[in-house]
Amino acid sequence: MLILTRKTSEKIIIGDSITISLIEIRGDQARIGVEAPKTVKVYREEVFEAIRSENQAAVASNTILPKMDFLKK
Repeated sequence: MLILTRKTSEKIIIGDSITISLIEIRGDQARIGVEAPKTVKVYREEVFEAIRSENQAAVASNTILPKMDFLKK
C-alpha cells in the first residue's frame, strides 16, 4: 500500500484519468473528491461490500426459473 500525506487542495493522480483531491479536513474526517471517467465505478468501501454480498447471495440462491415455452414462436 502506498501511503501519501496531502494538504487541503493537494491532489493525487492515478494513471492518466483519475484525480483524487483532498477537499477539507475536519477533526478526524477528510472530504475527498474523485474525478474519474464515467466508465470507472467509484464506491465507498461499505457500499462496495454491500453490492458484493448481494451478488454472492444471488448466485448462492441458485433459483431455477420455470421454462416458458409458451413464449417461443
